[in-house]
Order: sequence, then C-alpha cells, then structure tokens
Amino acid sequence: MKKLVSCIATLIILASCQDTKTLIFEEEFDAKALNESIWNYELGDGCPNCGWGNNERQLYTKENASLKDGHLVITATKDDSLYHSSRITTAQKFEFQYGIIEVRAKLPTGQGVWPAIWMLGHDFKEIGWPACGEIDIMEYVGKNPHEIHTTLHTTDSHGNSKNTKITTLNNIEEGFHVYKTNWSKDAIEFFIDGKSVYTFNPEVKNDQTWPYNKPFYLLLNLAIGGNFGGPEVDDTIFPQDFIIDYVRVYK
Repeated sequence: MKKLVSCIATLIILASCQDTKTLIFEEEFDAKALNESIWNYELGDGCPNCGWGNNERQLYTKENASLKDGHLVITATKDDSLYHSSRITTAQKFEFQYGIIEVRAKLPTGQGVWPAIWMLGHDFKEIGWPACGEIDIMEYVGKNPHEIHTTLHTTDSHGNSKNTKITTLNNIEEGFHVYKTNWSKDAIEFFIDGKSVYTFNPEVKNDQTWPYNKPFYLLLNLAIGGNFGGPEVDDTIFPQDFIIDYVRVYK
C-alpha cells in the first residue's frame, strides 16, 4: 500500500512539473509612469504610411496613455476635428519566440473604436508586412458589439484574412476579461477567459504560411475608424478608455 501511495505521489509531482511555466515578462502597470526601458511610444499619424496603413483617423500621443490605480489607460479623445489616442510596443526591448501571452483588459465601446492586443515579427522594419507575420490576440470594433476577433496575418493570407475566428460573447464589454495566446513551434491557440476559441495550425509550414518561427514583440493600441474600425465614427462617445490591468508572458 505504501508503494502504491508513493507511486501516485511521484506521478502527481511529474505531472505538476510538466505543467510548470516560467514567467519571463510581467507588467502590472503599478508605477507612476510607463517604463520606457520596456515600452516604446509610437507617435503621430503613421506617415509616410499615413493612417497607419488602415486609413485610421487618430494621432498617437504620449499624453493619451496614463497609469492609474495599477492600470494602463489608453484614452481616445476628439478635440475639434482631431482624434487622439496612444499606441505602445516592446519592439527591440522585449522580443521573444514562443510562449503564453496573457493580458487582462477592459474594452472601450461605441461606433468607431478599435482596440487591439497584438504582436509583430521582430523583422517588421526589414522585410515589411505581412511577411514579418502578425498575431492578433484580441481585436474589437465598436460597430460590431459583443464580437472578439483573433487573427493571423501571413503572406499567404494577405488581402484575405482567412486565418481568423470571430467569437461572440454578450458580456464582453462588461468589466475585465483575460485574453491569452499559447504560441508554440507547432500551433497558435487563442483563449478568452480560459476557454479555447481558435487554433491555427497549418499543415504546410513555410515562409508563406508560418512566419512564426522567430521572435515577436507586443503592441497595445486604441485606433479610431479605419478600414476595420469602420468609416463611420460616433463623435458623441468620446472620451473612451481601453484599460489594461496586466501583461504577462510565460515560457
């Protein structure tokens, strides 16, 4: 009987070890200001690729991102004829290959908002998009309430976002929700509040279909309008806040 108990205990320990993961990046946003040794601000209107390549309306500023009560708050505003917001990245400061990315966030709402949690290949500036690859952990557009988009952009899918899933959740605008992606050499799986919603695992993996065998960096932003956010923007909704509680990456 003692041997049986010992064997069961050993199996439990082994299973636990297999499930362990190492935290390699943690941002709780509990400082007074954004840590610029980790994060970059991307500013302006994206020109010469104006509108950030998507006919977006906003100008990105530092002032539209703030830390409050342990949260990153990206605020979209409308001043006269100008829209402002913020976009931050970890490019060249924190880049990683494979892992579990987990972000807890609360969405803005209303016609025209387009918040996103996403990733780009570290060679974006060298080889361009979509060859660098893009992993959209979460996208939401206010014109389509209750829908979360998870999408992979590759050279093979350029011009046709075929590697995508729309998940409808009636309460997604209420409070905070956890968006997670498990990225390995074999597949990329997406979760919302712990529930798997989409897995990308192409049978043929090459430069056209799988640019995901290299380091990527993180991006957080709140766009306004644009090709995906929609041409119509309800100016009465502003200001709107995209609130991020934490960002964690595990290996």
